[in-house]
Amino acid sequence: MIRRVVIVEDETAAAVNLRSMLVAIDESIEIVAVLESVEESVEYFSHAYDADVIFMDIHLADGDSFRIFQSVDIATPIIFTTAYDEYALQAFKVNSIDYLLKPFKDEDLRRALEKLERLTAAERVEERTKLDHMIAEHGEQGMTTMLVRYKDKIIPVAMNEVAFFYTFSERVTLTTLDGRSFQIDKTLEALMQQLSAEDFFRANRQFIVSRAAVKDIAIWFGSRLALNLSVDTPERIIISKARVPELKQWLQSVHRS
Repeated sequence: MIRRVVIVEDETAAAVNLRSMLVAIDESIEIVAVLESVEESVEYFSHAYDADVIFMDIHLADGDSFRIFQSVDIATPIIFTTAYDEYALQAFKVNSIDYLLKPFKDEDLRRALEKLERLTAAERVEERTKLDHMIAEHGEQGMTTMLVRYKDKIIPVAMNEVAFFYTFSERVTLTTLDGRSFQIDKTLEALMQQLSAEDFFRANRQFIVSRAAVKDIAIWFGSRLALNLSVDTPERIIISKARVPELKQWLQSVHRS
């Protein structure tokens, strides 16, 4: 029987709602911890804990939850909760991994719990193997889709549509190859931990650029380079002398691919 639950969720309202739904299904369920970030989760799961299931949001404030598994081993069954659209969830369906698509209903939650309770020990091991395989693939490929706010909606933007990320006054924007811009709630440092190193390069403190957007390179003062993109940028992208070799290596690997 499922009695002890850990929730990994960075939205307070969503965590409170999930707690209420679980207790409504079975009042004996105990929420033993609510974790709000990758960092907090890694710290928590690094020590002994007792839980029958973990409800884990995929997108957390400091990165996606797959990063948690890169730092700690978690044997407890996972039920993912996410606001990703159906297309982005195909990997979960293929790998038979349980997930709840936000906003989910009581019957969805009840069905996920019942499915988990029916799994045999051998089936749980098989599920875990599939999850580990998918997490490994995710880490190699990097993030493929990002959810951004547009007016009163949340829409997905594919990473192959991104031209660059830019930060100014502690605000980060994503600009696409067709010139659309969206403000996002991630730092460039957090982004670089999720993006494909083959497709994206940290040009300087202000920019992360996409290989798809690189137009040409100009010689700049002091042995530096100026990177020109196929779309307009808010300021010139200058590559420091120290970063020039790394940029050249990145561009050469792009050319070879």
